[in-house]
Amino acid sequence: MKKKVVIIGGGFAGLGLAKALDTKLFDITLIDKLNHHQFQPLFYQVATSQIEPSSISFPFRFVFRGNENIKIRMAEVVEVSPTLNKVFTSTGELGYDYLIVATGCKTNFFNNASIEKHSFTLKSTYDAISIRNQIISVFEKILTANEAELEALFNLVIVGAGPTGVELAGAFAEIKRYVLPKDYPGIDFSKFSVYLIEGSKKPLSAMSEKSSKTSLDYLEKMGVKVITETFVKEYDGKVAVLSNGTSIPTATLIWAAGVKGNKINGLPQDVWIANDRIIVDRFNKVKGFENIFAVGDIAFMTTPEYPKAHPQVANVAINQAKLLAKNLKHIILNKPCREYEYKDLGAMATIGRNKAVVDLPYIRFKGYFAWLVWMFLHLMLILTVRNKLIIFINWAWTYVTKNSALRLILKSDKER
Repeated sequence: MKKKVVIIGGGFAGLGLAKALDTKLFDITLIDKLNHHQFQPLFYQVATSQIEPSSISFPFRFVFRGNENIKIRMAEVVEVSPTLNKVFTSTGELGYDYLIVATGCKTNFFNNASIEKHSFTLKSTYDAISIRNQIISVFEKILTANEAELEALFNLVIVGAGPTGVELAGAFAEIKRYVLPKDYPGIDFSKFSVYLIEGSKKPLSAMSEKSSKTSLDYLEKMGVKVITETFVKEYDGKVAVLSNGTSIPTATLIWAAGVKGNKINGLPQDVWIANDRIIVDRFNKVKGFENIFAVGDIAFMTTPEYPKAHPQVANVAINQAKLLAKNLKHIILNKPCREYEYKDLGAMATIGRNKAVVDLPYIRFKGYFAWLVWMFLHLMLILTVRNKLIIFINWAWTYVTKNSALRLILKSDKER
């Protein structure tokens, strides 16, 4: 008789596990509050009007069409019960033999209520659309705003200079130069400022010193105002107050400064660490349980090479899922399981047109070739051939014309 596997979350880890599990041995149910997988590395391109949301969104039922052994449930998980081996959701309950938690991460505001209330985030396709709406709406407002309102409208603040923050800042700097002046010929774009605020000493601090310095040089040459070793203490929707004592009037603050796990109810408190990640062993097994596992960003696994746990990147999630699929099969077949270890294949970030940095294990490079490598590798991770083609055509068109023509404000009557 097949074992029942319930997977909570359809990100890189959850989707990858569902695809890799042997359907001859397992009945699989994938639960997600959305009906589609989101390709998070390209959210910033949706936010900056370079590609459409549909290009990086993949309906689960399309991905698994024709596969009767994989069930999709669009629902919110209310609680899990390890004693009953059940998951309670907004649409009913599900029993399981094996439970896999792949809920990923959400934005961490570090208990700052004012920033959480007024800032924009970039953790979903919806967030990306909201940022796009905001930026375009701001320039519509500038055309009729009074002098007292203009300074805040002309300042865009991005907090956090990891890959997301750096990529957003570079993209907005290019839009300022190449795109918006053609759409709004009556606006003086020399007054439009893009700020990138970072708490550490440098942007891309997780990458090599060379790549960090290169990214800073690129950003500054593009006109981005990079402020390091500084935190945003408060933001009321109008003014961002910084830890260095200065303030920046801004109508738009994008928070990309940290993440924490998407916590679920029902697991004992001692399996969680401070930033809401689940403690797992080298087989992704949750501490204290034999049939509950966690994979991807939510999993906190320490190893001799990574005593502070693996980085929260797609490559870790994808490979943990692949190995867990094999290990679950081995458990059923009474074969030995293999421990997971992360093989660091490198890191990369793009800062704009023809500008990127790439750190590989034995080589580091920058510029046009790095930008091509970044585009190729991200294109290969896209799920369908159709979407690969759509994104490639969009990129090619934008490269040639420096204009994507995707600047639509999409809001409901209630939002307006």
